[in-house]
Amino acid sequence: MSLSRPAFRFATLLASLALAIGAPSTRADDYPAKTVRLIVTFTAGGAADLTGRIYAERLSEYWKQQVVVENRIGAGGAIGADLVFRAPPDGYTLLLATNSHVINHVLYDNLAYDFTRDFSPIALVTGAPMVLVAHPSFPASDARSLIALLRANPGKYNYTSCNIASAHHFAMEMLKTATRVNAMNIAHRGCAPAVADTVAGHIPLAATSVPAALSFLQQGRLKAIALLSPERTPSAPTIPTMRESGIPELAGYGTDNYYGFMAPPGTPAALRERLEADVLHVAGLPDVRARVQSSGLDPLAIRSGPMMQMIRSDAAKYKVVAQASGIKPE
Repeated sequence: MSLSRPAFRFATLLASLALAIGAPSTRADDYPAKTVRLIVTFTAGGAADLTGRIYAERLSEYWKQQVVVENRIGAGGAIGADLVFRAPPDGYTLLLATNSHVINHVLYDNLAYDFTRDFSPIALVTGAPMVLVAHPSFPASDARSLIALLRANPGKYNYTSCNIASAHHFAMEMLKTATRVNAMNIAHRGCAPAVADTVAGHIPLAATSVPAALSFLQQGRLKAIALLSPERTPSAPTIPTMRESGIPELAGYGTDNYYGFMAPPGTPAALRERLEADVLHVAGLPDVRARVQSSGLDPLAIRSGPMMQMIRSDAAKYKVVAQASGIKPE
């Protein structure tokens, strides 16, 4: 992409808020006339679930119709995505899309859909900065000491991530490849259980989303090694990125983790426009942005077009990582 990720986000945020303020007059005005299902493909307590519930609550108020979050987990999000893919294109079943679905596009060759082409994009609304955290007893406390420790003790320390082939798993494999260290991934089914096992001392390190670890970091029950995302986050501004470690191999390191709305393929253009305008309206509300940030997420407001540009760009990047590291789905 020609723009840096921060500049890209800022430009699309301005464009999206302008759209939300001046929404088109030609709208699907009878929508919604009944309950809307929002399919979240990961467990309760993680960044996807937090995003889904914040937006479900405010969209319910805005639409005066209930938006119900349904957690449909399995296959790294592929099961829930398939449910939405096969749903009627009437706007009453929506997907809380994540870049884990982009990863599935790279790893699975038997999906019924092409995630970079078949769904109807609506908008990206949050980013979940990723962080490597450790139990307080772990010998390393920052990126430089971590890499030195792992290099001196190849294969001694394991880490956990939110799932096999999750964005967090990919981020750690990118780190291992860049720094030539060895650590095995002990995957969990969700960020919350991965963090819980690290807090309990069952495993020393966790690659997770900031929201899942934030309260434990604040309580001193975990310590932050570094962000795996490319930029610092306002929700935890004191945590440095891996890029800031001074390790030459990590100068360009980092990957994003984001969440947004998609509708089934074939959703009519007028309804897509209505959904995009309404979701971006909610994304621009000060209380929603405050709640998002206080949950450890970064507020975004990226329209459907740029959203798909990011998804296609990331699909190409993840393909390279998967081939280099040998990551396979469960």
